[in-house]
Amino acid sequence: MAKRALITGITGQDGSYLAELLLSKGYEVVGMVRRTSTVNFERIKHIQHDLQLVTGDLADEVSLINLLRENRPQEVYNLAAQSFVQTSWHQPVFTGETTAIGVTRMLDAVRLVDPAIRFYQASSSEMFGKVLEVPQKETTPFYPRSPYGVAKVYGHWITVNYRESYDMFACSGILFNHESPRRGLEFVTRKISHGVARIKMGLDHELRLGNLDARRDWGFAGDYVEAMWLMLQQDHPDDYVIAMGETHPVSEFCALAFGHVGLNYQDYVVLDERFMRPAEVDLLIGDARKAHEALGWQPKTSFPDLVRMMVEADLQLLKEQYR
Repeated sequence: MAKRALITGITGQDGSYLAELLLSKGYEVVGMVRRTSTVNFERIKHIQHDLQLVTGDLADEVSLINLLRENRPQEVYNLAAQSFVQTSWHQPVFTGETTAIGVTRMLDAVRLVDPAIRFYQASSSEMFGKVLEVPQKETTPFYPRSPYGVAKVYGHWITVNYRESYDMFACSGILFNHESPRRGLEFVTRKISHGVARIKMGLDHELRLGNLDARRDWGFAGDYVEAMWLMLQQDHPDDYVIAMGETHPVSEFCALAFGHVGLNYQDYVVLDERFMRPAEVDLLIGDARKAHEALGWQPKTSFPDLVRMMVEADLQLLKEQYR
């Protein structure tokens, strides 16, 4: 019989790539979506006919219990969250409800319905925040610098707690920044690639950004979802850092993106105080040796290739919109 997996947040960047991967491995894929009037299926429209989409909400444990009972997955990938860091300062309580307490509701639903279900929690490098060690690995202390980071720390530790308290197969993937052409426009990498495409096509003349000196460890989301799957195929549950192991400033991302279309970013990028964080995370770089050795995971897409991929995709998107 084919394995069945439940993905929360299936309409997001990671959910869409993970769904593709699981389908390619012969899984039956159930995707949880919230019942709203504005659900965007754009990222999964090419595979939507192969998915079973069901309604549920991390704010409602009863809906999660019913969803698990009706669909009986062997694996649950909890990717749903309020995932935009900047928004978390404006909506800290909502961020806590979904990104922190929502994890507890899902874990408890798994415990009540079938504690043998294998559970993956999407943890984040934002948990390291004001980093206490370089590079960051699984044992590095957390020092979150945003309501989002704080909520992710709670989600991470409650996953560990359920694993240890109830002997559940519950893993956390501490994923460093992972991008793709499917990234939302509110994220700086996609904002840059889309802005470059608009400027190249004469639709804009400037790109307004915040801190260009912030350094991140950027990889391709399509590579990182494989690590999620690998974690749930092991004999024992554990937590893993997933990263490229290299760091780049936002300014370098700009230079590569603009350079790909023959432009100099310094001629177009304007610093805007509105996009500065109240508390900045200056440097993130991950040590993924444990994932390399224990999971056999290796990223396939380089940082320059990722930037080029995103710019090319946005150029194509705009050409189709304005042809």
